[in-house]
Amino acid sequence: MKISLFKGILIGAFILGALIGLFVFATYTSKNSGGANAIGTVVIWGALPSAEMEATLVAATGIDPSLKSVSYVQKDPATLPADLASAIAIGAAPDLILASQEELQPLTKFISPISSATLSQSTFANAFIGGAEIFTMPGGTGYWGIPFLVDPLVLFSNRAILESTGIARPPASWEALTGLVPNTAILTPSRQIMRGLIALGTYTNVHDARGILSTLFLQQGVPVSGYSASGNLSANLGLSTSVGRAPGPAVLGFYTQFADPSKVSYTWNASLPDSQQSFLSGDLALYLGYVSEARYLRAANPNLDFSVSVVPQPSTSQLKSTYGLIYAFMAPRGARNPAGAYQTAVLLTNSAEQIVAAASTGLAPATLTLLSSIPSDPIATVAYAEALYTHGWLSPAPLNTDSVFSGMIGSVISGRLNLQSALVSAEQSLTAFLQQ
Repeated sequence: MKISLFKGILIGAFILGALIGLFVFATYTSKNSGGANAIGTVVIWGALPSAEMEATLVAATGIDPSLKSVSYVQKDPATLPADLASAIAIGAAPDLILASQEELQPLTKFISPISSATLSQSTFANAFIGGAEIFTMPGGTGYWGIPFLVDPLVLFSNRAILESTGIARPPASWEALTGLVPNTAILTPSRQIMRGLIALGTYTNVHDARGILSTLFLQQGVPVSGYSASGNLSANLGLSTSVGRAPGPAVLGFYTQFADPSKVSYTWNASLPDSQQSFLSGDLALYLGYVSEARYLRAANPNLDFSVSVVPQPSTSQLKSTYGLIYAFMAPRGARNPAGAYQTAVLLTNSAEQIVAAASTGLAPATLTLLSSIPSDPIATVAYAEALYTHGWLSPAPLNTDSVFSGMIGSVISGRLNLQSALVSAEQSLTAFLQQ
């Protein structure tokens, strides 16, 4: 079969881009891949803020002029799969998608994966954080995307509150955190909460409840979702174990105790404002949120003196883990410039470009070489440290996950279901969403 000149050029360009990508990943250099016109026009749709990504591209173009025709369009993560489907249908697909693993499962039907022949397993593992394995296709046949940045969950602390109660530093373990409730939370005789220690126990008014619950499950070795031997994706909330006590009920019981007025750990309830706003107003000593929120918190209340530290871990755990958003570049079907898109993704994971991307966004790089260094900024130091043990799970669309988790938490704190029954119901609902 004869190949047209145009197809031959396109295939040749793609192969060249793949070879360049392998060289970059294998050597971890920040050298550019060609002249100023090597990439061409590339349009990126992404879930990160446009101002931060535009600043990244401007700085990256200063490093490598071949990125000069790369542009970025911010998209709502909730509508990104639908927007992409519509664009593909009318022949107007972008060249790259930048999204986290929370959007991955709904996006996979619209993504052209990278084969393991182009990007080998050893190259991927040596280049990126362990949590980036979530972008591996079932069976290890390839990758859904090239990891870019990491937004880990962190612990924000109101220094004034901690210092006034004699706490020198934020708690490093969940057990230590629970022990701070009686001395830090302020309750009226009728058990009304005037000041809370931390927002845990409810769902709708806990700003990052999805990430917090995911962290607690992952820290107990609960994968939340996974592929079966037959290749089906299903939920796993830790309802059973081969040894000892099942971790799922323990996780759910630990989380909901903070909203139980009968418990000494009671420090939060559903009548309180959104936890992020409570922290901003000085009514909350500790706040669990993503490191990307640091800039917003500082701008929203310049008088708030807060610090950022790593997320607490179980005191008995020998391995650290936290949940975070791992962003990756993915190539959609119908892209007009797939070779240029691949080269763009590769260049933006070079060391120099990763440094400017992390600085522009306030996130951490996904590449291991940069995470071995310690940044001068104290918040970046925490983000870099946590990126190494940040993980995620293949979830349904975030709104669907929220509906399941919210129902699970609500049924427990209302007394409608016990821990086991609530987990069974949630696991079944998550599986149904995952298999749609």
